[in-house]
Amino acid sequence: MLSYFKNVLIMRDIRKYNGNHYLNQYFKNMARRKLKDKNIRKILRNGGSYAVTIPIEILKELKWKEKQKVVVKKRGKGLSVVDWE
Repeated sequence: MLSYFKNVLIMRDIRKYNGNHYLNQYFKNMARRKLKDKNIRKILRNGGSYAVTIPIEILKELKWKEKQKVVVKKRGKGLSVVDWE
């Protein structure tokens, strides 16, 4: 909750300046993944399960949609995710 208020205060301070330059610099300096790290993902906890996000580029290439069924299998020290159909 504290970080929310901190972000609100930062945005309020940014609005004091006229011009988009300051706003663009703020968003430009926000944390972004480096190109080499774009496929590195964190395991997220979602209720009693865990989730891993899939990069949008991969979803578009595979033509997968939201709520599509997939099969997850353990392969050695990793996982395999394939279309259910």
